[in-house]
Amino acid sequence: MSGGAPDGRHQPLRHIRAADLTGDTGQTAGMTRREAVSARTVGSQRVWMGQTHVAARTSSGDHHHGDSETAIHVVSGHPVFVFAENGREVRLVTEPGDYVFVPPFVPHREENPTDEEAVVVIARSSQEAIVVNLPGLLGDGDDGTDTGPQPAG
Repeated sequence: MSGGAPDGRHQPLRHIRAADLTGDTGQTAGMTRREAVSARTVGSQRVWMGQTHVAARTSSGDHHHGDSETAIHVVSGHPVFVFAENGREVRLVTEPGDYVFVPPFVPHREENPTDEEAVVVIARSSQEAIVVNLPGLLGDGDDGTDTGPQPAG
């Protein structure tokens, strides 16, 4: 068949070069997200994928990703993922090759306590980078019900 089949099974693969990733996506203070695969970049319908960079000795702001499930693969560095459980902060210390799963609506932040940049690859169950920035992990107003997705940029 030529021109792609109506059943969608004969569409071309899309190649996104590292140099073509864009920062024109939802952002959180203290980190840089770079979008690779999304509805906007390749027409994906059910997945968003990109990278996050956290500079040395830096922490991101607290945030969640709405109703998206998020899978994280640590590429380089030793980022620490922080979330609240039973009223206290829990810290997941990671190293290259590790994976982290973030359930929908879970407030968290990334910290980089080391002297090297931390880079992770992120995949979400949405074609958009839903980012809800929060005032904190614990306490009033941090469940995301009083704030919406932040505009890209």
